[in-house]
Amino acid sequence: MGIFGKLSFKDQAFKLRESAILDATTAVLGSKGYDLMTMDDVAGAVGISKPSLYKHFKSKEDLVGEALIRLIDGALDYLAQIDPTLGPKGKLAALLEWALRVRLEGGLPFLPSTSAHVREMLMRNLKYVTRVLKLNGQLEKLVQSAQKLGEFDASMPSDVILFSYYARTCDPAVEYLQRFSKMSNDQVVQHMLRVAFDGFNAPTPALPG
Repeated sequence: MGIFGKLSFKDQAFKLRESAILDATTAVLGSKGYDLMTMDDVAGAVGISKPSLYKHFKSKEDLVGEALIRLIDGALDYLAQIDPTLGPKGKLAALLEWALRVRLEGGLPFLPSTSAHVREMLMRNLKYVTRVLKLNGQLEKLVQSAQKLGEFDASMPSDVILFSYYARTCDPAVEYLQRFSKMSNDQVVQHMLRVAFDGFNAPTPALPG
């Protein structure tokens, strides 16, 4: 059965509208940011009344929290589907590629806004915090495994690598390159992946056969 297979028609319609609301929230957040976004903006983008919107989400904080939870769930789902034969560095690279494509297609960065209000709001959201801790635990294990295998520098604190990895998911260079360079999204992603894992070093010359 599909995801809506066991739901009544009314419940299916409710879930579909909720998904449309979260899509609209993502778009409005991307264009206006949290502080300037209003519930009227989201209701207008979906084409519903504000009272209808409040049937799904009781406040802007709940709405934004759920949008970010959906993003984290997407990362967890993607991570679970990555080719298990890839090494830890390969899995981290695959997830970062997914995150960059989400950004380029108008999605949200992994990290919350630098706004202190948004950070405090999210830290009060137990559902969000639980998801973030789950994702963080899985990524931390991948970083440590990569260090043990010699794929990453074992002398560097794993937290430095992990939080630098997170920073790459919301690097503003992605938007600048998309807007001002002549590169395709695929080219932007590939260059950003290379910078993330190899820095600006020139490629190592191949040894003669």
